[in-house]
Amino acid sequence: MIQRILEQTITERLGKGKTIILMGARQVGKTTLLKGLCKSAGSFAGSSGEDLLWLNGDEQDVQALFENISSSRLKHIFGKKRYVVLDEAQRIKDIGIKLKLITDEMPDVQLIATGSSSFDLANQVNEPLTGRKWEYRMYPLSFAEMVMHHGLLEEKRLIPHRLVYGYYPEVVNNPGDEKELLKQLSDSYLFKDILMWEQIKKPEKLIKLLQALAMQIGSQVSYSELGQLCGLDSKTIARYIVLLEQCFVIFRLGSFSRNLRNELKFSKKIYFYDTGIRNALIANFSLPELRKDIGQLWENFLVSERKKKLEYDHIWKNTWFWRTVSQQEIDYLEDGDETLNAFEFKWNATAKHKAPKTFLERYPGSSFKVISPENVEEFLC
Repeated sequence: MIQRILEQTITERLGKGKTIILMGARQVGKTTLLKGLCKSAGSFAGSSGEDLLWLNGDEQDVQALFENISSSRLKHIFGKKRYVVLDEAQRIKDIGIKLKLITDEMPDVQLIATGSSSFDLANQVNEPLTGRKWEYRMYPLSFAEMVMHHGLLEEKRLIPHRLVYGYYPEVVNNPGDEKELLKQLSDSYLFKDILMWEQIKKPEKLIKLLQALAMQIGSQVSYSELGQLCGLDSKTIARYIVLLEQCFVIFRLGSFSRNLRNELKFSKKIYFYDTGIRNALIANFSLPELRKDIGQLWENFLVSERKKKLEYDHIWKNTWFWRTVSQQEIDYLEDGDETLNAFEFKWNATAKHKAPKTFLERYPGSSFKVISPENVEEFLC
């Protein structure tokens, strides 16, 4: 089994008197991670699992159980269980208040709640569980996790494959079935929470929006242009993008500016958390050597993998891209601890590239590095 970076982090938080919230898209391995911890002797519920109660919020009877619940009844339901996992907790109404009730009234119970849509779960638990929770995000498998699994050399060899098929655990673990598995993911699991949300009336327009975004990775996006492509108004586009972001399908990267003349201040790029999902949406599984979009695909891969690294390693940085009205550009910036680090992404390792003179003049002391397949471990490990 591939060891997940979050495993050690969550293990260290067990039994500390706070609820653990684990969020991430469906099928990224949340359930597998927690069940693996259950089987680890001494690290969670013991190898037998006798101390564990597992409840699935997708099931109707579990939802009904929590409708008019009291601490007295919960104590009878939980019995002597020391660990309670509430999977897909966002499906339970007013879940934040109910998690608070368990946390406050049953301090000997270690509660873990998972969710695949932060617009439901995070919004419901933030206020009731203030000071009572540890919150983590889980993503598809990462470059760093695969390096831990079978070594740096092997994973660098597999980069072309990862660019096309991505890092969803089931895809990684079933070579030869990647296309079929990605089609299933992109057709159903990925959008389950969004399509169940009552205000989504036209799912075909949502798919059209995702396809439009997939074609524009690495480019600035315009909500009005996307609206024209999809037959939706700009406000609806903005709302759908927020929902897709909160379901861990896409994420935004804003433009960096310190209010200097000619810098773009309000532009944004949108990337996919997983390049395999992106390619499935546009039905393009061509080899990297044959692709016209290899530069954009490499950029998406690096930005999403870097996002995983920052999150898992608890590195706090503001992240941006930089562009001027005269089209000078840097792919990616990190700003934090009074340092500014700039990165340019090049699939061709022999391509020469220098930092724009304008950027170096405006931000003296900043660093600049080109990231290619040859030195990718410097950026992602």
